[in-house]
Amino acid sequence: MNYEEAKEKLARYGQEHVLRYYDELTDEEKAALITQIDETDFSLLHNAKDHSDAQVRGVIEPLGAMEIPEIEARRDEFEAAGLEAIRAGKVAAVVLAGGMGTRLGSDDPKCMYDIGITHPVYIIERQIRNLLDVVEKAGCMIPYFVMTSDKNDTATRNFLKEHDYFGYDPDYVWFFKQEMAPACDYEGKVYMEEKGKIATSPNGNGGWFASMERTGILDVIHEKGIEWLNAYSVDNVLQRMADPVFIGAVLVTGRACGGKVVKKVVPEEAVGAMCLEDGRPSIVEYYDMTPELLAAKDDRGEPAYNFGVILNYLFRVSDLEDVVKNRLPLHIVNKKIPYIDENGEPVKPDKPNGYKFETLILDMIHEMSSCVPFEVVREKEFAPIKNKTGVDSVESARELCRLNGIEL
Repeated sequence: MNYEEAKEKLARYGQEHVLRYYDELTDEEKAALITQIDETDFSLLHNAKDHSDAQVRGVIEPLGAMEIPEIEARRDEFEAAGLEAIRAGKVAAVVLAGGMGTRLGSDDPKCMYDIGITHPVYIIERQIRNLLDVVEKAGCMIPYFVMTSDKNDTATRNFLKEHDYFGYDPDYVWFFKQEMAPACDYEGKVYMEEKGKIATSPNGNGGWFASMERTGILDVIHEKGIEWLNAYSVDNVLQRMADPVFIGAVLVTGRACGGKVVKKVVPEEAVGAMCLEDGRPSIVEYYDMTPELLAAKDDRGEPAYNFGVILNYLFRVSDLEDVVKNRLPLHIVNKKIPYIDENGEPVKPDKPNGYKFETLILDMIHEMSSCVPFEVVREKEFAPIKNKTGVDSVESARELCRLNGIEL
């Protein structure tokens, strides 16, 4: 794209102000801005004026989980099926690692956060070690796709290379960048982060497969005959990926997808719960749990929405391709967006001043025909690191790591 083409594209969407400072930029900055204009989907911006804050949900009903006693009774059956699929090259792992460690007081990518005390223990290191356990059991490597973002791509690549991928074969590691979405004011005008840079944010955890497609990773998946993708969030230091028992449970039961879940501590716990919505699998977020849903009981007298997701899902590639063709719902989030004002001066707002646009992985679940919520032992697989201290923190994750015999 050249300058005139960029100008024409911006005019179509009423975003001509993006080039206001173009003449002040260096040649390198000009080229970067033109590239960003070329890659930005400005069609999202009309939603700023037309959207409603209220999300209309369908009819929510319970979806029973496959609980630990049943899993243990069928462990050998499930594990055999899962290992067969892994050895046939049909399974890959995808880590959603586009975030930064800002809330933890770090300027590095979140995957690089060190929870060690006497020696370094990095979040992604622990996850790779868990994946290597499966590699050893299966006797073969498992393709590993690492999703980064504009903000952390170089640092993440360099970090893994410097640490020799923590023992993982680099020939089985691929990186791809998450797509970014423009951030705008309430009238749908994009903010400028710098004179030569549009303010953007990652397009949500539902954008990972579309980003794989856009960056050519889907071609790799097809070339290798991969049929199933196990996508997981990087912020859970105990995540276990390509778990053959989990994979086997999905395959043996013939479900379209699977999601690892843990039993909630209390019904109000801040995790999304597996459910049915209009007869299809879905996730109801904790902030959408009405008093009626919180009070609902199953036939055993236990909370009906008792299993929370840990963002560890198994999807069939062909189903994901269908989902991408039919665009996922767009979630519009009111946020504080740093920008430069009409004088080119940086502004850091102290209250929300515009919208960011996201797609969510929970909507991918709702597009599937069926799902098996697969219960795991909370203390062994759920140690999210969202805060420095307190609940779901570095402190709580360290304690859980110790319980699992991990030396810190």
